[in-house]
Amino acid sequence: MIDSRIQAVLNFVRGGSRVADIGADHGYLSIELVRSGRAARVIATEKNLHPCEAARKNISAAGLGDVIDVRLGDGLQVLTAGEVDTICIAGMGGALIQKIFDDAPEVVQSARQLIVQPMNAADKIRAWLAANTWTIDDEDLAESAGIIYEIISAVKAPDVPKIFKRESSPLLEKFLAQRIDKLERVLAEMSKSPVARASDKFAATQAEIADLRRFCRARFSCYNGGGGVDNA
Repeated sequence: MIDSRIQAVLNFVRGGSRVADIGADHGYLSIELVRSGRAARVIATEKNLHPCEAARKNISAAGLGDVIDVRLGDGLQVLTAGEVDTICIAGMGGALIQKIFDDAPEVVQSARQLIVQPMNAADKIRAWLAANTWTIDDEDLAESAGIIYEIISAVKAPDVPKIFKRESSPLLEKFLAQRIDKLERVLAEMSKSPVARASDKFAATQAEIADLRRFCRARFSCYNGGGGVDNA
């Protein structure tokens, strides 16, 4: 019922949690959270009527209407502080995830864990978490339909282990090669403009590419130094 991307989000949820599934779509994550024992209760929110009704139908068919509360509304704004201890947001852009958090600060700060799977701008989410006293306690990678996604878990504890699942993920090499390729395309476009070439962003992108290449050469013996990995 759920793909590897959503499964990776579910895997970060601690057993018996009270979970907010934001942008629940058809409710599949909410259902699996309860069935797996990861969640004791779930509040599933959807801002659009059609998927909200679809979620209600699927949850009712699964016989879980007594433990999964489906609410029509925007993000976390249909929750009150303390209703949940875990917030999951998957399949949205980083800027939208940040806005959802910013629009409901009391709800966010009353939680103990945030689990996000941004479709882009993952570094901006990491910066937001750090600026708002959240500590990343784990990260993972998941591949679905040929695309590799980042999943981030953050908690309120100031000191947590920094051994992330992503570091031992079999997808890490492919993910970093794709990241380098994407940054090189960005750099090529920026190179066409003298103003862009002189910008801080151009220099920062160059530096990130260099850092990633160094890491890949040290970590992966088959890394070919540009444009991906050498699988020959």
